Amino acid sequence: MRSILYTVYIIATQNNTTLYVGVSSDIKGRIWQHKNKVVKGFTKKYNVDKLVYYEIFEDVLEAIKREKQIKKYRREKKIVLIEKMNSQWCDLYEDVLK
Repeated sequence: MRSILYTVYIIATQNNTTLYVGVSSDIKGRIWQHKNKVVKGFTKKYNVDKLVYYEIFEDVLEAIKREKQIKKYRREKKIVLIEKMNSQWCDLYEDVLK
């Protein structure tokens, strides 16, 4: 039986001016929704759809805890987190599709 994985992620606008932090048990589907503007809300309104950072968890409560922690970070701290994983701010969506 395959275990469920939970992903905490940060997505950005194409010019990296706006960031959004989220958590999902289906990162492929969730990022697809952001990219295709399926759900009304912040990410659709501000065109936030480039996956620039993610962390994977086996425990949903740990993932939610981490999401809340990152959401409290100031922008500068989020940038440091992103650049440790993705210094060029590339769209990592293709990585999660593998």
